[in-house]
Amino acid sequence: MAVVTVMLLLIGLVSVAVTGQIDKARQATTRAQLKQIESALAFYQMDNGRYPTSEQGLDALVNEPALAPQPRNYRPDGYLQGGAVPLDAWGEDYLYESPGQMNPRSFDIWSMGADAQAGGEELDADIGNWPEDSELR
Repeated sequence: MAVVTVMLLLIGLVSVAVTGQIDKARQATTRAQLKQIESALAFYQMDNGRYPTSEQGLDALVNEPALAPQPRNYRPDGYLQGGAVPLDAWGEDYLYESPGQMNPRSFDIWSMGADAQAGGEELDADIGNWPEDSELR
């Protein structure tokens, strides 16, 4: 009986430790994807003289926008490999706004984190392309 109890305690401790690492890995994955999308947006802007509008959204990185303003030099294969905008590490869409509230001269792109709700703290905190010390949405 004592052996079973000790094993259950160890399993519990290991699962808590692994869960914490998985959550940190999801945050790191989301930050890496944000950088990839930011780079694609920079290439879009270099080719077309502007970022996609909020209405055109991130889909403009994989499909030529039908909404005005029309891009002048859209790449035939789009700006993201794989032909799709990735989902964040929790399976949710990234949010995009141009011009941004946090970055009024460019764009805001963010994930709402683990809870899929605006704001939050720690694992539930929004992850965006604004400075760490900025007040979040």
